[in-house]
Amino acid sequence: MNEFIKKRVLEEANYILDTKNTIRKTAEVFSISKSTVHMDLNKRLKKIDQDLAKEINKIFKNHDETKHIRGGEATKIKYKRG
Repeated sequence: MNEFIKKRVLEEANYILDTKNTIRKTAEVFSISKSTVHMDLNKRLKKIDQDLAKEINKIFKNHDETKHIRGGEATKIKYKRG
């Protein structure tokens, strides 16, 4: 694996550990696609650091379990405005 890619994957992983942000927000911050972030953190990270990959997967699982709540809150705010 290219050193540039390894560095990017680790930077993305550390960013998510620090901020607990979503894949979408991480992609925005690093100016790459959501697909790239997903590939980096679900496939490439396992080859680089399995323990870090497990921590990231815990965060993603939490995001998956709470996304319906965030969506409901966004809809609530939308209808309050207009």
